[in-house]
Amino acid sequence: MAWLVIGFIIGVILIVKGGDFFLDAAVWMAEVSGIPKFVIGATVVSVATTLPEIFVSSIAAAQGKVDMAIGNAVGSVTVNTGLIMAIGILFMPIIVKRKDFMPKGILFLLVITSLLGLSLSGKLTVVKSLVLLAIFACFIYENLLSSKRAELHVLERRTVTRKEVVINVLKFIFGTAGIVVGSNLLVDNGSELAAHIGIPENVIGLTAIAIGTSLPELVTAMTAIIKKESSISVGNIIGANIIDMSLILPVCAVISKGSIPVARQALRVDLPVCLLIACIAIIPAIIKEKFYKWQGILCICIYIGYLSYMFIGA
Repeated sequence: MAWLVIGFIIGVILIVKGGDFFLDAAVWMAEVSGIPKFVIGATVVSVATTLPEIFVSSIAAAQGKVDMAIGNAVGSVTVNTGLIMAIGILFMPIIVKRKDFMPKGILFLLVITSLLGLSLSGKLTVVKSLVLLAIFACFIYENLLSSKRAELHVLERRTVTRKEVVINVLKFIFGTAGIVVGSNLLVDNGSELAAHIGIPENVIGLTAIAIGTSLPELVTAMTAIIKKESSISVGNIIGANIIDMSLILPVCAVISKGSIPVARQALRVDLPVCLLIACIAIIPAIIKEKFYKWQGILCICIYIGYLSYMFIGA
């Protein structure tokens, strides 16, 4: 028990300090490149913060724990949107530019809808996963276009010294490592305790592990609230969600020898709840170019109700 407590404390320290370094480096990248912070959040930051989901889902698929693999991916997206983004919406004013936000928001809704439709037969095959990979390709292409548009509007970039580059690259690397290692310490302890209590594997994947592997996004969001960098947080969450569903699940399908079985609960409850929360968070922001507190409150209420349903069922 003492080692569990020590590991937990070390994990918290690594996550908090890693998140601080990580966000500082991401803000610096946006400033020196001229690329909008939202785009930096949706690309570089989101790829780094999805590393825990990639590792956990891939390892679970390789070990035959397919319920945990798909549960982790879907659960992470639900946590990211229904809890982490919702907290950000409540605590800081978030205004977005439609030209940057709308394409990614639409791709986010599209990937959830596509996954739900492709899984109706009860399994996600490699062939079906090609649709999800096509959405991922569109996501990468759209980010390249956003970067090029940003470069056209940059009149003058500030001079960057070699020392500054080295410091910020090291901050990004050590920040990412701190978040990932710290998250793993918390996830391992949490999932082990949950298993001892007797909570089913798919519930662990949708709750404890999903929340644990979403800690990088949570840390980024909390640090962004403190440093008033809302664009990076929102971009990070949307980018991470798209990567979770359009890249991680196809990879898991390949690892698990051609297909991932999709449980009836995922089709009837998990994916519909995920889509509902996403619609509440994304559609009003596309129309009005800003987020409202009522969105955050509603998303959190739905997420709490969903968690309650999961644990009562377990």
